Amino acid sequence: MRDGPAGGERRRVRRAVAVPDGPAAAGQAADRPRHVGRQRPVRRVADVRRAADPGRQAVRLPPGERAAAPLHRREGHLPGDGEGPLLLRAPRRGRPVTGAGSRALLLDPPPLEPSPATRLPLEWHRARADELRAAAAERGARAVLLTDPWNIVHFTGLWAATTERPLYALLEADGAPFWFYPRLDRDLVRSWWYGGGAEYFDYPHVDGQHPNEGTAARGPAVDLWEKALRLCVSRGYGAGSLLVDRPAGGSLGPLGPLGSIGDVCLRSRMVKTPEELALARRAYAYFDDVHVFCRDTLLDGFHDGMTDFELRSAMIDMATRRIVPDLGLDGGPHRGVGVSIDLGWVRAGRVTGYPHPNQFRYSEITRGGTLQASGVIRVGGYGGECYRPFMLAPRTAHMERLWTVARDSCLLQQDAMRAGVTCGEVAEKIHRFQIDAGVREYVYHRPAHGQGPEGHQPPWLALGDDTVLEPGMCLSVEPGLYDPRAGFSVNFSDMFVVQESGPALQLSRVPWTTEWCWLDF
Repeated sequence: MRDGPAGGERRRVRRAVAVPDGPAAAGQAADRPRHVGRQRPVRRVADVRRAADPGRQAVRLPPGERAAAPLHRREGHLPGDGEGPLLLRAPRRGRPVTGAGSRALLLDPPPLEPSPATRLPLEWHRARADELRAAAAERGARAVLLTDPWNIVHFTGLWAATTERPLYALLEADGAPFWFYPRLDRDLVRSWWYGGGAEYFDYPHVDGQHPNEGTAARGPAVDLWEKALRLCVSRGYGAGSLLVDRPAGGSLGPLGPLGSIGDVCLRSRMVKTPEELALARRAYAYFDDVHVFCRDTLLDGFHDGMTDFELRSAMIDMATRRIVPDLGLDGGPHRGVGVSIDLGWVRAGRVTGYPHPNQFRYSEITRGGTLQASGVIRVGGYGGECYRPFMLAPRTAHMERLWTVARDSCLLQQDAMRAGVTCGEVAEKIHRFQIDAGVREYVYHRPAHGQGPEGHQPPWLALGDDTVLEPGMCLSVEPGLYDPRAGFSVNFSDMFVVQESGPALQLSRVPWTTEWCWLDF
């Protein structure tokens, strides 16, 4: 498949993917972006520390007046600036970025409406809990003890910080969960779906000592796992009637090993419902805006000495100002849960040559270099990765070749991810394509992983995973290629959702074209 100024592929990638025939197709040079040779004013990325840049010009808007392009407006007051919000511009003749250029290139929206909600409702979690209770009953059990933080989120809806302090939920035959929790989580636990509970002070805990109740004596720490299990015994459950979401074999005192229902929990999290997918689509709609902002900022704001830190900071600021007001957050408990705006992986230069770099990400964005626009956005826990690798002119033939093979591998993955096929079969097809294209030395990892509220989750698009793909499974898109010696890599990502029939559905609208990713300043 070829792409270029005509943009003929960009509205059809999702519907019908043309799989490249082999390395010859991968090695063909793609058409140049349509903006090559266009003269653009030199602009700087917005920076709240304007005092460090005396050349920065700003246009003040009257108090209360909104800028015409709100995605790119910086509101906030700099020292001594008075009361009007600022719209940062290029020095002298520059004009504000409008986003019109990149936005016109976005793919058609997927046939999935973004959720109007900011999280899953309690009724949804109650339904999942009832499904889990039914599965436990089929195995002869009357209760399930949830210990994994992500199972607790999934089956109860309670989001709580995960630390060394145990937080468990006991799902009995009906009603709200019985909780085992530390004092610092008390207000969140009791104001959610609460059917009673046992509170301990902190970790490590001394039995009977609760400074908040006036007792504070040193002593031996208790085993909180054993304490929680004893509570289950006191409520009438034993090894035959209680299942846990941990691997089988855990002891319940003298009652013997516990059975596990972890397989049911994991599958419920792996196969997404329409409500989960709608939240994910909302997150990716925000990501569409962020990638538009990133590309337009590069085209209209690039300047010598511009760093990935500068761009990354502007993207984080833009995304936060775009997303937070739209969610209507008021600081109340159980609102704004699972919201993540993580753009810390936006990076340029040599550091892009490593899949998971341990270097601090601060590098100049240079002509002839690469920029990895990477990040994660989630709403209510749903969403995920969206990466696009930019190749900046003048590009080498080696850069263009690796980019093309990686991009074609992504489109191959979308076409191969069909219901009924195993993950290993898809991974084998992609790796064989990479080998046939002559880029095997640049392959560092599996093509993809499952995506959920915790980030990485099964299934794994890897040679060793025989999981059968089912409709509703969501995976990343990362058949990346890395050349640390040359100082660059090419790694895309997005979310592909397995459908009832046909290729997987892409949740973002960000293109895979050279027109989008090959930039000339």
